[in-house]
Amino acid sequence: MSRVLIRVLWLMLISGLALQGCTPPKPVRLGTPIEGYSHTSAAINWFSVNRGGGPNISPYSGGGKQNCCASLPVKWHPGLTVVVEWEKDPDPYASANWPPLGTDGYRAAYKLHAAKYTRHRAVVPVARYERLGVVNVHFLPCNQVAVTAGLMMPGTPKYPYHFPQKMQEPATCPES
Repeated sequence: MSRVLIRVLWLMLISGLALQGCTPPKPVRLGTPIEGYSHTSAAINWFSVNRGGGPNISPYSGGGKQNCCASLPVKWHPGLTVVVEWEKDPDPYASANWPPLGTDGYRAAYKLHAAKYTRHRAVVPVARYERLGVVNVHFLPCNQVAVTAGLMMPGTPKYPYHFPQKMQEPATCPES
């Protein structure tokens, strides 16, 4: 073998060994599932966190259904916020008195009802987390929202929020 070829092979071997010691960098952000909770009598028709879609939520319910995903930093930092957007149905049980499904009367009733949906957007601080987990979005009276993203589950002692499942809207909401 020629000396040049031996040097090239030797260089390739050393380069290959040097690269084996390298590990890929840890991710700075990850996609994490989104779950929601409505603490009010309104239904949440849809919502998103940083444009990642969450499931629809019935009044006074939530949890158990997750959608994918919201991009969040692996490590929490002060000032961390997310953008939450949602559509709210203030009277989710109105259809009980509508004409039969599929009729012109039903379609007209639905159109009038859907005109009362409200859309909202809020920049919300994310509660401190040690390890990134499911993004939990709590919809509260007066179009307020609270967000967590850790491994603690609602109802556990270390969970940052302890909202009652059923909260009533006040007669007047404070201006934000």
